[in-house]
Amino acid sequence: MANNEEILKEITRGTVDIVSREDLAKKLVSGKKLRVKLGVDPTSRDLHLGHSVVLGKLRQFQDLGHTAVLIIGDFTAQVGDPSGRDSTRPVLDQESVAANARTYTEQAFKILDASKTEVRFNSEWLKPFLANPPDGVSAFIATAKSVTVSRLLEREDFRTRMKAESPVSLLEILYPVFQGYDSVAVKADIELGGQDQIFNLLMGRDLQKLNSQEPQVVMTMPLLIGTDGAKKMSKSYGNYVALNDLPNDMFGKMMSVSDALMYSYYELLTFEDQGAVKAAHPMEAKKKLAGIITERYHGAAQAAAARDNFEQVFSRRELPEDMQVFRAVKAGKLSCLMADAGLAKGNNDARRLIDQGAVRIDGEKVAGDMIFEPKDCVLQVGRRQFRKIVK
Repeated sequence: MANNEEILKEITRGTVDIVSREDLAKKLVSGKKLRVKLGVDPTSRDLHLGHSVVLGKLRQFQDLGHTAVLIIGDFTAQVGDPSGRDSTRPVLDQESVAANARTYTEQAFKILDASKTEVRFNSEWLKPFLANPPDGVSAFIATAKSVTVSRLLEREDFRTRMKAESPVSLLEILYPVFQGYDSVAVKADIELGGQDQIFNLLMGRDLQKLNSQEPQVVMTMPLLIGTDGAKKMSKSYGNYVALNDLPNDMFGKMMSVSDALMYSYYELLTFEDQGAVKAAHPMEAKKKLAGIITERYHGAAQAAAARDNFEQVFSRRELPEDMQVFRAVKAGKLSCLMADAGLAKGNNDARRLIDQGAVRIDGEKVAGDMIFEPKDCVLQVGRRQFRKIVK
């Protein structure tokens, strides 16, 4: 069995902030079954590899025998987390949040051990916190009195937006209070989050002290850069690899990242030896990474098939055998055909892809949004999307 120093070293591997390391060490050797909290707001239907970084850390605590407390922020999702935002996040309606929340646990259990996970929805305590007099309102007033405006306005993203005269809503200012109260409600010993969440997580410590609880240890993880190599992975940026992506799509997206980003993915998403990875040929290293990730979510057989498909289509410049067939019944704009065939989200998206040079017919790049006369051909968008067009 690993000793306490080895456990501490492994559990802190890859972290950005720990508040505090001494408190974490004490909790780990206390013999107590710790309650380790992670909150996710269901603002979209898909979890992606960015989420898997912190979910993987949560799984490490489970493997040590501790309880994962997964908070589905069905209440806070309607408020909108301002972390890292340069403008107010659109408010989601309750129906959209509920629909997204239903998919989150299923996806999270691709990483977490369901038998060691306590799933909670923060509407359980935050709705009464605001709506049920006298206790709920009294609790909210007591909490609000303890948090100063100057403390909330310490947030760098708020200061930046106010300097730019971009509005900051009252709900956004209250968001850290709501998220922080989650830690009080579930009596968290440790809270995990992305490095952009540090302010919200520290608020949880403050509110636990106010409620005579031992303050949680805060641990943050790096933000995973998206496949574009520029912004953090996010569905809203379109640079994500979803945990529910099909095997061929997942493998292909992983192969699309730059070499520099590949090494970062190895560090944050795997336990592979970095020296061995960097000693390998970059293309082989990337295929191995794509295989590791695809196998993790789809199994070894599907990962091997996805690698074969990738090599068939891209390494040997062959066409996939399982292309979807779409019948073109009349002449019309190519952008309309792409949208109808499911190769673009709509006509505007199709025109953007054409302008970017991402569209080919029988291997020839399309120069503009031409009139397409029905014929048998292969329509390709990007590196991974194909349709066999028949007339």
